[in-house]
Amino acid sequence: MKTTRAGFALLLGLVVTATLTGCLQWFASPEVESTSQPTGEEVAADLEPYYRQVLRWKSCGNGMQCTVARAPMDWSNPGDAEIELALVRQPASGTKLGSLLVNPGGPGGSGYDFVLDSVDYATSDRLQGSYDIVGFDPRGVGRSSAVSCYDDPAFLDEFNYGIIPGTVGSDQWIADVAAANAEFAQACLTYTGALLEFVDTVSAARDMDLLRAVLGDEKLNFLGYSYGTFLGATYADLYPEKTGRLVLDGAVDPSTTDFDVTKTQAVGFENAFKAYLADCVTREECPFTGSVDAALDRTGALLSDLAVTPLPAPDGRMLGSSTMFIAIILPLYNQDNWPYLDDLFTEVFAGETATAFFLADNYNGRDPDGTYRDNSTESFISINCLDYVSNVTNESMRADAARLAEAAPVFGPVMSYGGTLCEAWPFPPTRDRVAIAAEGSADILVVGTTNDPATPYVWAVALADQLENGHLVTYEGEGHTAYTTGDPCVLGVVDAFFIDGTVPESDPNC
Repeated sequence: MKTTRAGFALLLGLVVTATLTGCLQWFASPEVESTSQPTGEEVAADLEPYYRQVLRWKSCGNGMQCTVARAPMDWSNPGDAEIELALVRQPASGTKLGSLLVNPGGPGGSGYDFVLDSVDYATSDRLQGSYDIVGFDPRGVGRSSAVSCYDDPAFLDEFNYGIIPGTVGSDQWIADVAAANAEFAQACLTYTGALLEFVDTVSAARDMDLLRAVLGDEKLNFLGYSYGTFLGATYADLYPEKTGRLVLDGAVDPSTTDFDVTKTQAVGFENAFKAYLADCVTREECPFTGSVDAALDRTGALLSDLAVTPLPAPDGRMLGSSTMFIAIILPLYNQDNWPYLDDLFTEVFAGETATAFFLADNYNGRDPDGTYRDNSTESFISINCLDYVSNVTNESMRADAARLAEAAPVFGPVMSYGGTLCEAWPFPPTRDRVAIAAEGSADILVVGTTNDPATPYVWAVALADQLENGHLVTYEGEGHTAYTTGDPCVLGVVDAFFIDGTVPESDPNC
């Protein structure tokens, strides 16, 4: 999930680890460890150079192997130009069933870093024994041919943390927001070039079929979290006959409207925040006193105050309501991170901003020296602007803001007015918001957490219902995604599906 000061639209959550660290390492070695032999399947002549390439894996530390694959930039014209896709894998420790591709979400999340740094978080020991665990950066992301939108990180600081003055929702304020978004869009075109037109999810799903073939797998096995569920469902729709075992955890409903996305997430985050507050007010060190409702009122008042009077940070940045909102929701992705909320509110109530910017910076991939360690903001916006049509007017955004405030009084107001984000994007969107059935696919597991704030449970129910061969797996709990919690029931169901092909007869209701 990504946001900007201009509002909140298309919020699709990234998986967040319990430690909130951002240390990523690149290990390089010239030694070729092994090669992958492609399937050799029949494809169009202009795709043969891609589908028949031999991957050469090199050691990159900690038992991992790394390589780069080539793919067409434009799948409609494969001969025009090509891009690179960065991959990392941990070879199966036991009898190998095949490759398992993993995507952590976003869009814009690095599957490469996810596997390299957190393979034990992403997958169980049983899966690591039976599969080569493969992380990859989708087109536009990270180490693959990537989107870039600036040459000075101060530009991205202004986009992520800057505050648009004026009356929120007024014609002038909306025009100023739109102008800032248009400036960002033009910068993305300037620094990315032709690639910017081709970072959509359909193109990324076609890349996954290419990766399947060059890894030597007749069928795709895939574990997708959050936005990764949309990527996996898109693949299944395009290549139903090539689906192996797909698990989609923290599901996105591909048919829901812009407004319903924002409303459902606003309610989801607010419910998750209420769960934190219900625990907090029972503890002596809680920064809130009184009831949950009183704490909600105080939080809403705080966000309103910060929208008018931001708090200064020592580095010159200002803590406004949008950045504070990011700081609040990040720990809500994982219940283990709730203690950060204690520190956050204790400090902000005292006029201090250290934890607020620590959390927001962690979310935005910003290091203490002011540089950014990834391109998650740029790729998130670039991919979403190609994936979704959004037709809004000033009047419709004001009406939606009122409805959001009614549905989620604390978070709804700060999640409003995101409709201009893609208004001036250099390229038109490539798809409509429609249901995905993936007719003719193999069985697909759709995992949903009942109090998931980022990809609410109703989306998992909807996707499982849309898919012709979808099977819902419910996890009753808190946080974003279920398999990563280590819950024995969820682990058992998912691992049995991947390893033995066992499909639950009914929802196990873990």
